[in-house]
Amino acid sequence: MTSRRETPARRRAAIAGLGLTELGKVYGPSARQFAAQAVRRAAADAGIGLSDIDGLLVSAGTTPGVDLSLQVDLGLRDLRLFTQMQAFGSTAGAMVQYAAMAVEAGMADTVACVFADAPLQQGKATGAAYGGRRTTPTGWGSLLGSSGFAGPNSFYALAARRHMKTYGTTSEQLGAIAVAQRAWAAKNPLAQLRDPITLADHQASRFIAEPFHLLDCCLVSNGGAAVIVTSAERAASLAQPAVQVLGWGQAHPGNSFRRNDNFGLVSGAAQSGPAAMEMAGVTIEDIDVAEIYDCYTFTALLTLEDYGFCGKGEGGEFVATPGMLGPDGKLAVNTGGGQLSSYYLWGMTPLSEAIIQARGQGGERQVPKHDTVLVSGNGGILDHHSTLVLGAA
Repeated sequence: MTSRRETPARRRAAIAGLGLTELGKVYGPSARQFAAQAVRRAAADAGIGLSDIDGLLVSAGTTPGVDLSLQVDLGLRDLRLFTQMQAFGSTAGAMVQYAAMAVEAGMADTVACVFADAPLQQGKATGAAYGGRRTTPTGWGSLLGSSGFAGPNSFYALAARRHMKTYGTTSEQLGAIAVAQRAWAAKNPLAQLRDPITLADHQASRFIAEPFHLLDCCLVSNGGAAVIVTSAERAASLAQPAVQVLGWGQAHPGNSFRRNDNFGLVSGAAQSGPAAMEMAGVTIEDIDVAEIYDCYTFTALLTLEDYGFCGKGEGGEFVATPGMLGPDGKLAVNTGGGQLSSYYLWGMTPLSEAIIQARGQGGERQVPKHDTVLVSGNGGILDHHSTLVLGAA
């Protein structure tokens, strides 16, 4: 951290480009094609040519094809930094972190970070996109599977139930998050779901894995997203308002699902959040906008607690407080609708909206004060966490 403070301001990293493909129920392009299109759009957004890119970080979703072959698809030559990364939903934040470190160390000048996925198939149910096992579990994992824990829904439901039992969190409190984020999505032309919902709608939606209703669970989307990371000096001369990368942090708790584990009570946000804010020289009181990974309503609640927006165990009461969340609320959280209502591109969902807000380009949903934006990424079953602190130019 000390060495970064010694980095000249002009050399410190900034995000200069954002590229989003068509998102949602978009059929035809492969994940690999979405990825290439996202990088091209990010470069065009920044006002640079593909030949200016000398670093490429690639992350794949559930579908194949987004890999090191993307270099050839894009016609990139003589890259100085190139790798494929995977920490699930925390990868987008980690990619920006590594790109920023590379830029500040002089390893690369202009790094593209890209994620793409195409799990939806026309004529097949949305729920089938993440259904089924890809490998047969052994050992401890086989015991969990024989007990009915066959996928993310059941494991996250277990985590939420433990939080409920320990702290008294309720389904209605989780529903307050879903309702608030749908209100934000109504103002976002990119959002898949824009029709307003009520708490009664949330409670009436079918159960997916108790205590989760359908409206507690994220969308499934096809598409791709990419960002361009370069130096602050160079970003200042490009086409878009530069978004400063002020701080970052990662945490990987290593949950074992055994006795005395704090699974469901504390996430990696409790470590990565303070680390990122300390690097950025800010506190939780300085955060203007929070873009929180929300694969489930519970994930957002737990992360808000662990970042320190409220006390541990107080998340339910906090999010359900009238006037706290939503477009007119005290705290600007998931201003595009998040993964619950906007689109699901893993960690690129909160990151893309954070960039839009920091630039002041949110249109009807733009938050007036957007100097400091906190971004979270969550991967696996609360296994991995990344945090970024971004700043407006």
